Amino acid sequence: MIGKFPEVLDSSILAEFKACPMKFKLTYIDQWKPRAPSTHLHAGAAFARGLEVARRAFYEQNIDAENSYALGGQALMQAYGDHVPQGGPKSSVHNKTAIRMLGGLEFYFEKYPLNHQTAYPILMPGGKRGIEFQFVHPLPILHPDTGIPLQYCGRADGIFQFAGGTYIFDDKTASQLGDTWAAQWKLRAQFSGYCWAAREAGIKVDGVVVRGISFLKNGYGTVEDISFRSDYMISTWYTEMLDWIDRMIHCYKTNRWQHTFDHACSDFGGCGYQDSCDMEDQVAWLERSHEHRHWDPITRQETLLEAPK
Repeated sequence: MIGKFPEVLDSSILAEFKACPMKFKLTYIDQWKPRAPSTHLHAGAAFARGLEVARRAFYEQNIDAENSYALGGQALMQAYGDHVPQGGPKSSVHNKTAIRMLGGLEFYFEKYPLNHQTAYPILMPGGKRGIEFQFVHPLPILHPDTGIPLQYCGRADGIFQFAGGTYIFDDKTASQLGDTWAAQWKLRAQFSGYCWAAREAGIKVDGVVVRGISFLKNGYGTVEDISFRSDYMISTWYTEMLDWIDRMIHCYKTNRWQHTFDHACSDFGGCGYQDSCDMEDQVAWLERSHEHRHWDPITRQETLLEAPK
């Protein structure tokens, strides 16, 4: 598995390649991951689990709002588990402890209560409500080793009726919500892919609603953003996604992986590999700080792998 081209791609994998081909190689071909798990990712996943359980209880099981919130809180705490945030005393990870995440869930439902029904999950073709919209689609590009069609997958928090239209819904946890937070979603490939997948499933969506909740030192904040996706934009995203995958396969076949040596090295707190990129023996450094873990984008689970002999 280590050193092999992935069989399933998602928006995160493609974004890594676009940002820096070498980072993509290290993360998804060589499958190096930091030994210390990311508190931001762990806390965000626990928060998403709490939202899902609360929504399913209310919309699918006809449980009243207060008890649905309680079930969501229990699910969040269970998903968070015994994780301990790692970082200095001023690090924003300490705003995302289990208790703070639970408080954030309560804050979220105060701002967006289930029983107000301003947003309601649609009835999907299979008869279920549009909560946790997950998809896996084959692509017209073959895996460079197996010859089997590559697959593209993703998971949105739902598809809802909202403001007179039908929208993909996605919730984002953040350390803060600045003036430019909402602007980043207008052209985000992740959400164009969700709209494409909905279209492939026979569901016409108007766009995407992103709800952000920030975990601040002394409280919480929230912003709601709506962005639209035309059929032209969705089709353009799909065509260009296939082009990016072709480039990815070319890099794999030729074993030539460019370093970006630009914004991607320092964005979002800095690339986890940047200290190794000016070293001739990069593997020796990675062996001290990283380990081999395989990320499955369909199950969203990581598996520890044995290092190659």
